[in-house]
Amino acid sequence: MRMPRLRRGFDPETERAVATARQLIAQARHVVALTGAGISTPSGIPDFRSPSSGLWVMEDPMDVASIWAFRRRPEAFFEWVRPLADAILMATPNPAHVALAHAERAGKLRAIVTQNIDDLHGRAGSHQVLELHGHMREATCIRCFRIVPGAIALERFMQTGTPPHCVCGGVLKPNVILFGEMLPQDVLVRAQEQARAADLMIVVGSSLEVAPASDLPLLAVETGARLVIVNYDPTALDAEADVVIRDDVARVLPSLFK
Repeated sequence: MRMPRLRRGFDPETERAVATARQLIAQARHVVALTGAGISTPSGIPDFRSPSSGLWVMEDPMDVASIWAFRRRPEAFFEWVRPLADAILMATPNPAHVALAHAERAGKLRAIVTQNIDDLHGRAGSHQVLELHGHMREATCIRCFRIVPGAIALERFMQTGTPPHCVCGGVLKPNVILFGEMLPQDVLVRAQEQARAADLMIVVGSSLEVAPASDLPLLAVETGARLVIVNYDPTALDAEADVVIRDDVARVLPSLFK
């Protein structure tokens, strides 16, 4: 797959920031990317917090996306997740995902730590992907813990409108991390190891509001890494960053790694 071309140039301030970030990438030996919902919005997947399209605008997350709510009323979770699942099924990787996959194959990017559950990094060709919040490729029965392909569970719901069930009668829960659940500890430990090993961390499309993902850039900085943040909105760590770029990630990432 060829790298996409930029459609237009950046403004002078952004161009200077991009040039500085390119220099940091060229000098780095261990680059790690942390990605959030903003890397996937150009692919048509809504984020969780923006006032215009965020998934939490109309729903209290504790009512539909906590493990307690799921056990009590799984149908509420599946009704809430239906448009997100539709968007994920329809989405394709955008130039930002592709740029990171190219950077990994070139040996420049060592790992991607992502808060996303959409699998677009994997579909773009990245292999070293640490999914902090799980994924929808599989589903697990909450009664017998049998694991089935996620597509089967979602298709059953799409066809019947009722929560999918295991052969034992238990409800099948997609392998995404709900409120009240522990993050996968092996993934979290590996993400922390990557943050400590990095000499450059690039944050892409994350508000850095959700711990422990939001702690990883600070961990990297405390162990000597440089920090680049590519995000439309300010984050709590902008003051710690060497470079902050406020532009479309699907335009910036191909430029950073070309």
